[in-house]
Amino acid sequence: MFNIVDYEELVDDNSCIFVDVRSPKEFKEATIKGAINIPVLLDEEREEVGTVYVRENTEKAKKIGIEYISKRLPEIFEQVQELYSQKGKKIVFFCARGGMRSGTVYSLFYSLGYKVYKLKNGYKGYRKYINDNFKKLNEEVKYIVLYGKTGVGKTEYLKELRKRGYNVVDLEGAANHRGSILGGVALGGCRSQKAFETEVFEELKNKNSNIVFIEGESKRIGNIILPTFLSDAMQKGIKVCMDDTIENRRDLLVKEYTKDEKSVGDILRCLEYMSKYISKKRIEEYKTMVTEGNFDEVCEALMVEYYDPLYTNGFKEKDFYKELFCDDKEKTIKELIDIYNEFV
Repeated sequence: MFNIVDYEELVDDNSCIFVDVRSPKEFKEATIKGAINIPVLLDEEREEVGTVYVRENTEKAKKIGIEYISKRLPEIFEQVQELYSQKGKKIVFFCARGGMRSGTVYSLFYSLGYKVYKLKNGYKGYRKYINDNFKKLNEEVKYIVLYGKTGVGKTEYLKELRKRGYNVVDLEGAANHRGSILGGVALGGCRSQKAFETEVFEELKNKNSNIVFIEGESKRIGNIILPTFLSDAMQKGIKVCMDDTIENRRDLLVKEYTKDEKSVGDILRCLEYMSKYISKKRIEEYKTMVTEGNFDEVCEALMVEYYDPLYTNGFKEKDFYKELFCDDKEKTIKELIDIYNEFV
């Protein structure tokens, strides 16, 4: 067989379409950035095959696996053929370790005359590439680190800077979590550690200069732990403090945290976790405000009584290069770009 390739050979090849043939659950947990999921085994099927493999024998597990794959072949064939019709694109199959699942699909299409590829060592090989290169890639970077009270809009500024062509690492976006106890509201679940590292790695890999904007974060974002080399580099970065009026911050937070129909339930559940920091009586008052739809009131109360003191105490340890008041978004963007230009 030919066309068995290492991920390193494809890093700079923008013509590749990576096809993850693992189960939907595996794909959701973490995959190669931009990959498409065409599973050969569904979640329940993979679980059954794995159980037979461990408790009975390899051959029986393979037989069951092939039976399940055979039933899905018409659907798989149609999906892959549609991808193959994109001229100039390379179809690269991968599974967990480059074994039976990707081998089965690759062998079928290769035997039918399709020019397809199989990723050597599968997703495991991709993870090895990240592990081998992440720290080195990070060492090349000088970070401009944005700090500020909750609601000042640091993430919004990062998004705008990215639109204008500047390098950005959005840690909260990569984690799909805002970092605080209420950080998961209206976002769904936090990403896995591997998926988070993939997002950050790919942002750094695709940078066009060594100056990168990033938001100041603690070492934990939801269930994500920042790699030590990344948090150390942020501590050595160019620190910028951002502030805005409490009204502007409140409006941004209310809009962000109540955009989903499940937000109220999420907020009420998260408030329960704050009882170790805030009196039970006050928590009940917050919950009543939320239930009655008084989002402005509860938002301001949480900022003044909890978040602002917490963030202000942390700021005392920072040595800020610049302090910006962000009541004018365009003016603030210009000031951030001016800081960037000082270090290019």
